[in-house]
Amino acid sequence: MQKRILTAILLLSVIAAGCGGRETEVQENKETVSFTSMEEEPDLSYEVPVSTPGILVNQLGYMTESAKVAVFKGEEIPEEFHVIDVESKEVVYIGSPQEKESGIGALANENYGDFSSLKTPGIYYIEAPVLGRSYTFEIEDNIYEGIFRESCKQYYYNRCGMTLTSQYAGERSHNACHTGKAVFRENISEGCDVSGGWHQDEKGQKDVVTAAKTMSVMMLSYELYGQSFSDDVGIPESGNGVPDILDEVRYEAEWLLKMQDQTTGAVYSGVTVYQQDGGNSGKDADVYIEPATDEAEKAFAMAMAKFSYLYQNYDAEYATVCLKAADRAFKYAQLNEETEKDELGFAAAAELYRAAGQEYCQRYVTEYLKTENLQEKRSEVTLMGGVTYISTKRSVNIDLCEKVMNMLMDGTEAILKESRSIVYAVDEKESKDNNDRLLDVMYLAVMNHIIASQEYETMIEDYLHFFLGRNETAVCYIDSAGENDCNNTGYSPGIMIQFEADSKLVFMLSEVMLSSTGQ
Repeated sequence: MQKRILTAILLLSVIAAGCGGRETEVQENKETVSFTSMEEEPDLSYEVPVSTPGILVNQLGYMTESAKVAVFKGEEIPEEFHVIDVESKEVVYIGSPQEKESGIGALANENYGDFSSLKTPGIYYIEAPVLGRSYTFEIEDNIYEGIFRESCKQYYYNRCGMTLTSQYAGERSHNACHTGKAVFRENISEGCDVSGGWHQDEKGQKDVVTAAKTMSVMMLSYELYGQSFSDDVGIPESGNGVPDILDEVRYEAEWLLKMQDQTTGAVYSGVTVYQQDGGNSGKDADVYIEPATDEAEKAFAMAMAKFSYLYQNYDAEYATVCLKAADRAFKYAQLNEETEKDELGFAAAAELYRAAGQEYCQRYVTEYLKTENLQEKRSEVTLMGGVTYISTKRSVNIDLCEKVMNMLMDGTEAILKESRSIVYAVDEKESKDNNDRLLDVMYLAVMNHIIASQEYETMIEDYLHFFLGRNETAVCYIDSAGENDCNNTGYSPGIMIQFEADSKLVFMLSEVMLSSTGQ
């Protein structure tokens, strides 16, 4: 895929828009019935650990050629730190903690230590007087490949309506579930088959809007960083010549098609699973199909139009089915739209216009972009709709493309401005959670795709270091990736088993994986 989006628009937009450290290197040669599903919402009842290390690192590790920075935190910051090889116990690097250039780090008794020139693969920890030692970490070329593959595979583990065998799911194998007929909430005498798709929580609930947003984030990952994705993740479709990420999205698309009324084009909003006895009797749960909403129809149209556009080179016939379904859903939403044009409608219209060129969709996009203050619409939906509009090869309004670019640039600059004075490089305000931070990464990654920038690249890696333990609590928020794993510290669930957050993790890691190859 072309590496840069709309160079001409970018140049127009740019025209309109108007830490070092001392270090001394010493040496460098040295089949079950039950299933566990994702959590749609994180449990925020966190318990603060009794104590945290005074030396904070990425507990998974660092790529050999990347920047490597630790944070030192304490009443007294030593003048020197040592990086020690776990196996040999030898000191392989000596460095000096440094203050953040703004001086804020010093006021907070937090400094940083750069040991980027250490590139020898191995397992290490950092030790310093007074502060003690850090958790261990690894230096390796493909350090993030394992968590990237596992984050992609989370949605396979949560497939509904099919048996997951131990061959592909290991300990998370389970028999086919929710295969019975579901009934309509508004008329329980009627129903239909809505099995399939992905469970979004432990009960097996499935919400169309949540599913469509999640699919779209994953598809944007593929669209921008397709070379990061393989056909050998380890799902039943692996090896079929289609990237596994698209195979997985297709599984969800097949469920979405079941959620559309074939007569009207309306889209039912979700599937609710209700177990009266808490599941103790072994009886099947009551499964209800929730009423159609214009929000579900617009989200459906957004995801299915995007999927049809990306999938046409693999199965043109099926892609056409998805595109027609998206068009019918969006037209039905327009007939019943009771509110002003919104971001879901904008994103759906942008995807349909790019995929098929419908003029009514172009009018919707134009009206939305002309009237809305995009700076106040910070979300993955607005971001994805904007990226699709400025990247379409069809006729577009240059002024509106410039407005989208300014939104992207201003949003990214706000993230950078907030982070430049923080020793962790990532904001830890209580008003922000990891979903917000992952959205920050999406903005940074999109802008880095458009305008290659070392600062964007470094900032994205800083967020990854934060999620992997270089934060005030020294908790690794990505499941099973570090010594102080979130699932063992009261900070559960981790990012990887949160339904929507994991798609953004896939997005971030796909960018990091591609960038690590220099592409």
